[in-house]
Amino acid sequence: MRLFVILLLFASSAFAQDIPSRWDELTASDWPKALEKSARTCILPIGILEKHGPHAPLGSDLIHVREWAARATKNEYAVVFPDYFYGQVYEAQQQPGTFALPSRLVWDLLDATVEEIARNGFDKIVIVNGHGGSPQLLRYFVQSQLEKRRDYVVYFFDPVQDPAFTAKVNKMRKTDPAGDQHAGERETSTLLYLRPDLVKQERATQESGENLKRLDLPNLYTGIWWYASYPNHYAGEGAKAKRELGKLLTENQVEALTQALKVVKADTKTLEIQKEYFDRVDQLGEEN
Repeated sequence: MRLFVILLLFASSAFAQDIPSRWDELTASDWPKALEKSARTCILPIGILEKHGPHAPLGSDLIHVREWAARATKNEYAVVFPDYFYGQVYEAQQQPGTFALPSRLVWDLLDATVEEIARNGFDKIVIVNGHGGSPQLLRYFVQSQLEKRRDYVVYFFDPVQDPAFTAKVNKMRKTDPAGDQHAGERETSTLLYLRPDLVKQERATQESGENLKRLDLPNLYTGIWWYASYPNHYAGEGAKAKRELGKLLTENQVEALTQALKVVKADTKTLEIQKEYFDRVDQLGEEN
């Protein structure tokens, strides 16, 4: 009988620790447990709403970051902020379904969001991005965290592809990686693995994803470059996608995010060095 009671208490304790990772699925009473279990680490998954060729869902980027976060946090617990689809996507405004907010609002909303996440007890915020048009914005946003004193750190999950893994992927590919940039073989393959019910692959050849190369401006960058190359907002050949490739790519991404979460949760130096930096900034101001 005593053994049964001990086992029951152990089971109850284990169950009590089995709390959701999604912010919106947690109860307020479980919030302290979530902060402790996550080491005050929160994932901010950022996607976008935009056309993905004629065959893939508008929320493809959201689906990716949602799934990466959900799968990685089963391996290494962190709290996951609800789906966030406010980023840079002006290059797709000519296509139906695009949700592009004013640039100032995009910035202010992102800044207010990380501030509010931190106010709720998190001092480690990991941005996980699924949209190819947002890295420049996000890198600048992370760098701008040094503009004023903060008692939290924003990390940008930005994995570097292992050459051996890239070679393995390229052996499975049916198309040239250089032209596979949006809703093509790679992205459609991962969607066939994650949400095959949403992919209309038979429509992938209804439009061209070929680079039209309408601009030739060596050593110059302009905002219209993407539209000039891909006016259909489709770059690649989604018809050649395969679930097996998508599985390989997804599992690699999830493993990379899992390892990144372990590093972030164990990290005490970044916040310490950030505080030292702000202390020196304040000291310089006092001296002058």
